[in-house]
Amino acid sequence: MLKRQSLIENTYIKFPIVFFWIVLLSCFQLSTAQNNTLDTLFIERVKTVFKNKPKDYRALETIFYNDKGDVLKMEYIINQATLKQYPEAECYALNALGTTNRNKSLYEPAIQLHKKALEIAIEADNDVFHIMSLNLIGVVYRRMDLVKPALDYHKEAYDLASKMYKINPDTELKRSMAVSRNSMGNIYLVLKQYDLALKQFEKSLFIETEGNNKLGLAINYQNIGIALEHKGQLDEALKNYKISLDFNNQIDSKVGRVICHNAITKIYIKQGKFEEALELNTKALAEAQELGDQYYLAETYVNLGRIQEKLGQNEAAENNLKTALQISRTYDLKTFTSESLLYLSEVYFKSENYKDAHLFYKESKEIENSITNDRNLNYVNDLIIQYEHESKNNQIQELADENEIVRNKLERNKKLFWYTAILISLFTTMIIIIIRHRQLKQEKQIITLEQDMLRSQMNPHFIFNSLNSIKLYIINNDKEKAVYYLNKFSKLIRKILIASTEKEMTLEDELDTMQLYLNIENIRFENEIEFRMHVPEDIDTKSVKVPSLILQPFLENALWHGLSSKKHDRKIDLYVSKDSEDYINISIIDNGIGRIEAEKINSLKVLKRKSVGIAITKARLANFSKRYTKDYKFDIEDLYTEKDRPKGTKVILQIPILKNKKT
Repeated sequence: MLKRQSLIENTYIKFPIVFFWIVLLSCFQLSTAQNNTLDTLFIERVKTVFKNKPKDYRALETIFYNDKGDVLKMEYIINQATLKQYPEAECYALNALGTTNRNKSLYEPAIQLHKKALEIAIEADNDVFHIMSLNLIGVVYRRMDLVKPALDYHKEAYDLASKMYKINPDTELKRSMAVSRNSMGNIYLVLKQYDLALKQFEKSLFIETEGNNKLGLAINYQNIGIALEHKGQLDEALKNYKISLDFNNQIDSKVGRVICHNAITKIYIKQGKFEEALELNTKALAEAQELGDQYYLAETYVNLGRIQEKLGQNEAAENNLKTALQISRTYDLKTFTSESLLYLSEVYFKSENYKDAHLFYKESKEIENSITNDRNLNYVNDLIIQYEHESKNNQIQELADENEIVRNKLERNKKLFWYTAILISLFTTMIIIIIRHRQLKQEKQIITLEQDMLRSQMNPHFIFNSLNSIKLYIINNDKEKAVYYLNKFSKLIRKILIASTEKEMTLEDELDTMQLYLNIENIRFENEIEFRMHVPEDIDTKSVKVPSLILQPFLENALWHGLSSKKHDRKIDLYVSKDSEDYINISIIDNGIGRIEAEKINSLKVLKRKSVGIAITKARLANFSKRYTKDYKFDIEDLYTEKDRPKGTKVILQIPILKNKKT
C-alpha cells in the first residue's frame, strides 16, 4: 500500500493530469470492490455517520458495535475517513482492527494500529480517543508480559483521564479511568502483588457499578477472583468467577465465557474436582478454538494437560502441555510458556525422567523470574510511592483551593476570622504531612526489616555450605542421604521464600521450618547436634501467630557461637509454654560454651562472624507488638554449673498473642 502511494505521488509530480485520472480510477475501483462485498445497509449507515461526523466515542460505538470484529468493514471506514477527513472515525476503526489483531495474538500489528490511532487522536485533540488508544496499547504490552511499557501507557492514560475529568466530567473519561485501574491491577497480578491488585480492581469495580457497565463488571469480578485465588481464598474466588460468568452471559461475550470457564477449571483442579474440571475444560477448549485467540487457547491446553496429569493420564498430559508450549513460544506468551514448562517437568518427574524434569523446571523458573524480576518490582514500588505522593499533593491543593474560595466570599467583613482559619488550615496540613511522613517512615522501616530478614535467612554462606555438604554425599555415592537432604533443603528454601512474603505465620509452621533448618545445619556437624522440641498438647500451635522466621537467629547463634567450638554432647532444646492468656513463651537452651567464652574465641579469629540477626529480630518484634496491648519480652541468661563454670545459654522469648489486640 505504501509503495503504491509513493508511486502515485511521484506520478503526480511529473504528470499532474495523469495523476488526477489515476487517483479517480483507483478510488472508483476500491469503492466498487468494497461495495461488492459490503451490505448496502452498512454503507448507508456509514454515509449517514460521515454526513454528521459525531466526535463522541459513544455515538460511534452505538452505531458500529456489531461491526467492530469485521476487518473488511473497519478497513472501509478507515479509507472513507481518510478521504472525508474524519479523524474520530479513523481512530475508532484503527483501534477496532488493533483489538482484532490482539485477540488473534498478532501483537506487533496490533501495537502499530493502536499507535497510529493515538497519533490521529492527538492531532485531532480528542481526549477520549487519546486515552482509549493509550489504554489499548498498554493492554497489548500486558498480554506480552512486558511490564514496564504496559504500566507506562496505563499510567499516562489514567493521569490524562483524571486531569480532563476535573475539567469535563465525561462518562467515557471516567470509564477510561476504570480501564486503566483494571489494567494496572492485572500487571500487579503478574508481579504477584495481590493486595495492590485487589485495591485497583475494587476502585475500577466501583466506577463500573456506578455506570452499570456489564462488560466492565464482568472483567473486574473475574480479576478480583484471580487475586483471591492466588491468596488461597478459593471459595470467594469461585463466587466472583460465577458472578463474572453471569455478566458475560448477559452480554453474550464469547471471550468472557472462555476466560471464566478457564478460571473455574483452575479452581476445580485445586479443589481436587478433576472430573468436573475436565468437563468444563472440554467446553472451554471448543470455545477457545472457535475464537482463534491463541492466548486463551494456550491457557486452555495448559489446564487440560494439568487435569490429565492429575488423573494419571501422563501421555495425554504431555501431548497437550507440549501443544500449549508450542503456542506460547510461537506467540511469545511468557506466562503460559512458564506454566507449560513447569507442569511438563512434573509429568517427567512422575515418569522418572529426572533430567528433562530438571531442565524444564529450571527454564520455567528463569522465564518466571524474567517477568517478576527485581527491576520490575522496584519499578512498581516507585510507581506506588509516586501515586501516594501525587494523591497527597492533590488533596492539599484541593484543600487550599476550597479555603481560597471561602476566604474570597467572607474576606470583606471577616478578615480576622479567615486569618485564623488560614493558620488553622496550614497547621492541619502540617500535621497531616508529619503524620503521613511518620507512616511512610514506619512502612519503609518494616520493608527494610523484612528485606534484611530475608537476606539473613538466605545467607549465601549457608546455602553454599549446605549444597557443598549435599555434594559430598553425592561424591561418596550416598544417594539416599543426598536425596533426603536435598529434599529437605529445597523444602526449607521454599518455606523461607514463602515466609519472607508474610509478616506473620503460625507457630506450627515456624517450628516445622526451624526443624528443617536444624536438619540442614546438622549435616555440617556430622549430625552430632541433638535438637528437641517440647510442645505441650494443650497449646494449639496452629492458632498462635508469630513473626515469620523469628526463631532462626537464636538457633543460628546457639549453633555457631555456643556449640561449634564444643566437640561432644552438643544439645539444643526448644520449649513452648503458655503461663498466661497474654503471652506465648518460647525458650531455647543450648549446652554450649557460653557467651563469654564464645566472645573470646570470636575476638581471636581473623574473620569475625558478626551476628546482626538478633538486632533485626528485636526490631521486628517491636513492630509486631505495636498491634497488641502487650509488648514482647526478651532475655538471654548465661547458665552455670554449681562450680560457676559456663554450661550453656538460655534465650527466653515472650510473644504477645491475638487475644488482646489494641483498638
